[in-house]
Amino acid sequence: MADLKAAFEAAVAGSKNLSERPDNATLLKLYALYKQATTGDNTEKKPGFSDMVGRAKWDAWNGLKGTSSDAAMQQYVDLIGSLS
Repeated sequence: MADLKAAFEAAVAGSKNLSERPDNATLLKLYALYKQATTGDNTEKKPGFSDMVGRAKWDAWNGLKGTSSDAAMQQYVDLIGSLS
């Protein structure tokens, strides 16, 4: 568990230093995995129709409902590793 948390924190730090910016779909996936790993299931109110970015982020995070924190951390670490 401690190793996974350390790897996750290193991946979060590494995400700020990627050689090129990932596409929007990948960025949404990273956001959703980060939120699921750090906060858990999405319990926030869905943003209004006019907030398209907020809505996309909410949908991406909500799509991971039921995913454990550890599983989300591992997926985040793997995704960052594939982008590096």
